[in-house]
Amino acid sequence: MTILVKNHIPKRWVLPQETPPEIDQMLAQYPRPIRQVFYNRGFRDIESCQKFLNADYPLEKTDPFKLDQMEIAIDRILYSIHHQLPIAIYGDYDVDGVTATALLVQVLHQLGALVIPYIPNRFDEGYGLNNEALKSLRDAGVDLVITVDCGIRSNTEAEYAKEIGISLIISDHHHPRGVIPSAFAIICPKKENDPYESKDLSGVGLAYKIAQALVLKNKDLFLQPEKWLDLVALGSVADMVPLIEENRALVRKGIQLLQSQPRVGLMALSEISKMDMNRINGSSISFGFGPRLNAAGRMESAKKALQLLLTEDAITANQLAAELNTQNQERQNLTRITQQRALDIVRLSGQQMIFFAAAEDFNQGILGLAASKLTEEYYRPSMVGTKRGNGTIRVSCRSIPEFDITSALDECADLLVQHGGHKAAAGFTISMENLDIFLEKMECITERELGGKDLAPTLKVDTRVTLTELKPEILDYLDQFEPTGIGNPVPLFFSKNVIVKNRKSVGKENSHLSLVLSDGRLTFDAIGFGLGDRAEKMPDLIDILFSFERNFFQEQERIQLRIVDFKCV
Repeated sequence: MTILVKNHIPKRWVLPQETPPEIDQMLAQYPRPIRQVFYNRGFRDIESCQKFLNADYPLEKTDPFKLDQMEIAIDRILYSIHHQLPIAIYGDYDVDGVTATALLVQVLHQLGALVIPYIPNRFDEGYGLNNEALKSLRDAGVDLVITVDCGIRSNTEAEYAKEIGISLIISDHHHPRGVIPSAFAIICPKKENDPYESKDLSGVGLAYKIAQALVLKNKDLFLQPEKWLDLVALGSVADMVPLIEENRALVRKGIQLLQSQPRVGLMALSEISKMDMNRINGSSISFGFGPRLNAAGRMESAKKALQLLLTEDAITANQLAAELNTQNQERQNLTRITQQRALDIVRLSGQQMIFFAAAEDFNQGILGLAASKLTEEYYRPSMVGTKRGNGTIRVSCRSIPEFDITSALDECADLLVQHGGHKAAAGFTISMENLDIFLEKMECITERELGGKDLAPTLKVDTRVTLTELKPEILDYLDQFEPTGIGNPVPLFFSKNVIVKNRKSVGKENSHLSLVLSDGRLTFDAIGFGLGDRAEKMPDLIDILFSFERNFFQEQERIQLRIVDFKCV
């Protein structure tokens, strides 16, 4: 049976309900397109609109001690500090885990603690806590381990920590499964009945709440936890948590800190990647800092990314930034090769509802990127794995909004060595002997959940406009929509019957689409990333879905449209 490729899967454009006249009148001080965007996102009066634009969030909701078990966790940390007992911060090798580790290491240093950072090696140790690491830390004299961005499903490891005399404090933003680990304290807003309102903090967001609590208990030191919000911005955006409510407020302030007081390592990384720190935003983190910081853990060890965030020496920072940039380039090349091979495996397999591709020589660090490509290409849940010498396969998964991949893995838990993740992204390890039955079961689950559904990517339109309506003042408001991302996407505009005055493929391998578009009155340059193969057959009149943005090149600002999709009229 033929599987459709992405260019043959038309995207659904979902148009918004028009703003009611009474609300439109109430918001009359804003341009019409902005009024429509506000209405779509649930803001129906001037006060709520201004709170959104200012990224306001009620301070009374941010008390870190509202998190269950925060009080006993802080008392235990302070005991180790006061008695000069070493504390280990046990992180994860992605940007969220690395930034969370860096944050707590620096805060604890400021409080006079003896602190040891520990980030497991993706290739030798895998994700999360492991007994060998705990034993090595205990042998080094550590009797308090604080996890960041991991641990909520580490029941066996928590028992082992207790056996060898380690007090384990777990801070994790992932969903628990079944019985909560038996640890000294567990800080996780997704625990059942946890009273903290912001349920979607990142791993580094939770680390920041611990920092806040420590500072509140040590007011005489006059520490300001806000100085670490740059790390919260990096980790939160890179981990794709919803950028709403408290997350939005924290990331907004963190980006301002990145712009005004960048740490030495990030300044070096911005220079080598040709990013302007004065214009850093959510997109810059997602496509600039994020991949380079992640490259360390994907290709070798996340230690270099951690060192970059912690160093205050410019020479060291420049060297580490260069190494991370080189690793990212190597990662890009390896990713392209692996993605193509995974696509070839899927095309030959006849798989329909959920895709699986594995090989012995697939690099473990880029499995998730290859799975993302499959999901993007075919709009199906995808799993890509590497076969290991010990008879297991380590697999990364990516999914679509219609299918909760972690919930599906929970149904197969009896077949898995370990697993965990989010609705859209997860990972697991499985014995080769269980693979066939696992794949059969996953096929049944996906058929049950997705069978009969017309699966296609959905693009939610914020408002219909003419190109003539796109005045510079709209851009001023769009700037205040930052940070944009999951939960607060870049507003998408829809315009009908746009005249194509010029079109051409540009960029490496002609993969991008450059356009000059007009509505008969105003003309705009436009760019469509990844749409270069659609240039030849483009008619002279099209409907477009796009974002409206500023483009800075060689210190020159230009206004352009970023084409997300288009349809022939």
